[in-house]
Amino acid sequence: MDARASLKVIISMRQFFAILFFLAFSVVGRSQSARVLADKIVAIVGDKIVLRSDLSNYIDDMKRQGNEVPVNVECVLLDKMMQDKALVLQAEKDSLPVGEEEVEAELDQRVRYFVMQYGGKEAFEQIAGRTVYQVKEDFRKSIKEGRLAKSMRDKIVEFIKITPNEVKDYFDKIPKDSLPFYETELVIGQIVIHPKAGRELEKFVQDELADYKKQVESGNKTFETMARLYSEDPGSKQLGGRFELSKTDKQTDPDFKNAAFRLKEGQISSVIKSKFGYHIIQMVSRNGDDAVVRHILRIPQVLDEDIQETKQKLDSVRSKLIASTITFGEAVDKYSDDQNSKFTGGILNGQGGNFVTIDELDKSLVADLSKLKVGEYSQPLGYKDEQEKQSVRVVYLQNKTAPHRENLRDDYDRVSQRAIAEKKDRAIEKWFLSKLPTYYIMVDTEFQECEEVKKQFPNFITK
Repeated sequence: MDARASLKVIISMRQFFAILFFLAFSVVGRSQSARVLADKIVAIVGDKIVLRSDLSNYIDDMKRQGNEVPVNVECVLLDKMMQDKALVLQAEKDSLPVGEEEVEAELDQRVRYFVMQYGGKEAFEQIAGRTVYQVKEDFRKSIKEGRLAKSMRDKIVEFIKITPNEVKDYFDKIPKDSLPFYETELVIGQIVIHPKAGRELEKFVQDELADYKKQVESGNKTFETMARLYSEDPGSKQLGGRFELSKTDKQTDPDFKNAAFRLKEGQISSVIKSKFGYHIIQMVSRNGDDAVVRHILRIPQVLDEDIQETKQKLDSVRSKLIASTITFGEAVDKYSDDQNSKFTGGILNGQGGNFVTIDELDKSLVADLSKLKVGEYSQPLGYKDEQEKQSVRVVYLQNKTAPHRENLRDDYDRVSQRAIAEKKDRAIEKWFLSKLPTYYIMVDTEFQECEEVKKQFPNFITK
């Protein structure tokens, strides 16, 4: 694989690396003014510029992530960045919409990522040398341009489809000894129900939390100490229940988030219920839509009789599936508590999409699957999910492949995805050939011998 092809794999993860690139100047502790003095323009497309630091910091981030960096990485990246500038120019000319709300949401998401990575807002701002507000304003333009470039690409390939004959032609051109080999792969669905504890045990947990609140408010104990002693949230227990949340974060349980943002600094909530269990929350500090809180989570104990009751319920669902009085997708939508697989019709996703390999599954599930044939449903099975929450599931083995070399019968979807991606790449290259001659393009003499740039931008001038 040549350098351009290998880097293409890395750039396809653009959204992930953009997060790292987003704060590259900040995390290395350089001031904005120092960066400008040391920087220079290495390319211009229309009225859009590419800076030498754009290349350097992107490459630094790739290295930090342990990615292979080709010898001519700067040439390949410069070509890619210049393409994006051309796409932005056309997007602006075509007045493609990019909502400020979308840009703000992406900025918030990226800032939250780094705040979490560096252990809090204060630590992040100290390392960055700027406030969160300043960081967001510094990079608002680049985020908007990134979205414009994506919108333009999407518009260019909007109506591109692929036929089965085109997929076959694409596949037939691949050298047979280059076809990938796949281990055993499975398509697995599941319907999950979390057993509910009895009312007496729920009441017991609520009373415990109410007592913890009294002890803190009376000054006998600190909230942090109580969280370390009694919280059942493994992610925040050792931090004294501390974590950061934002009003715009859609991943946080809405009942928990709403209760937290009703609090004043230092105030402790009444006992509230979320999808995880019962909590009391203390507001530590708040800055607009962002807050630092502490919480104590208690999960009511699930007894064997509760688990058996849930198994009976799922056994009834399984009978309906076997009798074909309900489809698997309908059963997932109606009964399953697993939010991750609910939006995929109950199908588990792995690195290969809907297909999962044996090593991607938990050991208990592997043992249960060994008893199933394709098309069969398991008996209701008790297990603990990723949060160590007691659960019961019925597993559906929809498909299973033997180890094999890639072929159209077993791997049509994968081949067709690559084929249409190649067809879209050709359409974008054709678009560039038609549009680039209409733009002013300058490349610094340092990069005038880059083959990638000369091929994509043959009419550039140098300075």
